[in-house]
Amino acid sequence: MRVLLLFAGLWTGLALAQMKLTVDQLMKFIESSVKLKHEDRRVAEYLKRVKLSEQLDDRSIEVLQGLGAGPKTVEALRALASTATELPKAVPPVEKPAPPPLPAPSAAEQKEVIENARQYALSYAKRLPDFICVQVTRRYADPSGLEMWHRMDTITERLSYFEQKEDYKVILVNNQPMDISHDQLSGASSSGEFGSMLKQIFDRPSEAEFHWERWATLRGRRNHVYTYRVRQERSQYSIWFEKKMSIVPGYRGLVFVDADTNVVTRILFEAIDIPPTFPVQQARTQLDYDYIRIGESEHVLPLRAEVRMREGRNLTKNEVEFRMYRKFGADATIKFDTPDPLPEDATKETPVVPNKN
Repeated sequence: MRVLLLFAGLWTGLALAQMKLTVDQLMKFIESSVKLKHEDRRVAEYLKRVKLSEQLDDRSIEVLQGLGAGPKTVEALRALASTATELPKAVPPVEKPAPPPLPAPSAAEQKEVIENARQYALSYAKRLPDFICVQVTRRYADPSGLEMWHRMDTITERLSYFEQKEDYKVILVNNQPMDISHDQLSGASSSGEFGSMLKQIFDRPSEAEFHWERWATLRGRRNHVYTYRVRQERSQYSIWFEKKMSIVPGYRGLVFVDADTNVVTRILFEAIDIPPTFPVQQARTQLDYDYIRIGESEHVLPLRAEVRMREGRNLTKNEVEFRMYRKFGADATIKFDTPDPLPEDATKETPVVPNKN
């Protein structure tokens, strides 16, 4: 069985470019930095590279200070505000009232949903058609650890799925023709999107523990959301570092299940209990599936995956999209241009409206 493989790579010497932010973006960045306990000095240093597009008022700085922004950060914010006095005033974001919560399904219904999703997951790979598609991977890095991402490269591959086996061929790197195999790529990569991740979660030997979390809406469809956890001794999930070192950690996450069809539409997959001596200390994947037509039939296929890793302060992020699905055959053709990224709405979770299915 194929398992997810993550190869960590370092990008060093990356310069932080000057960023232009709205006040709302700045507020969210500082709030995130406080939550993630980023070092006060490092946040303040980053703010010196920021330009504002709007005025920053004293009240906003006081709010951030109250949330836990450190003294050096507050000092940097005040300096930033003093350079933006001639800019237009910030327009406060309009917050829509949250809809009333939808009641959770009964325990019996929850159990039935999980069992139906299990049967779907365990037979998923066998029901897939033979196809080819374009896989586009945009790779990002941030050596500061502040999640200020800089794109490193864009890899376009021909992915064929024939008789339940995947085959990858690199076509373009940064829109330049390239003739190398997927395994020859350096840096971070992943696999397992076409069934093995699903199987690892729902396979009975994994003994995953599922618990109801909430309702959600994805791509206009209502979904059950469950938390799950697989203990290390039952795990089949591997993390590799530079193809030399590997571990098999436990993992946990979320599973989204379509309320009408019991199809799995999203997986969140996070490694846990990683040994402190292993270089990669965080590894997380979000994989979205969508209904996609191939030939005369509609199938549920991977749409987009996001893979994040941390090694010390160094962060990496891969945004992987699966596009231009075609039925596999001698006459199947794909124009190998790198398409624009999917719109944010394609994977954005939206509130559940109680009276709308």
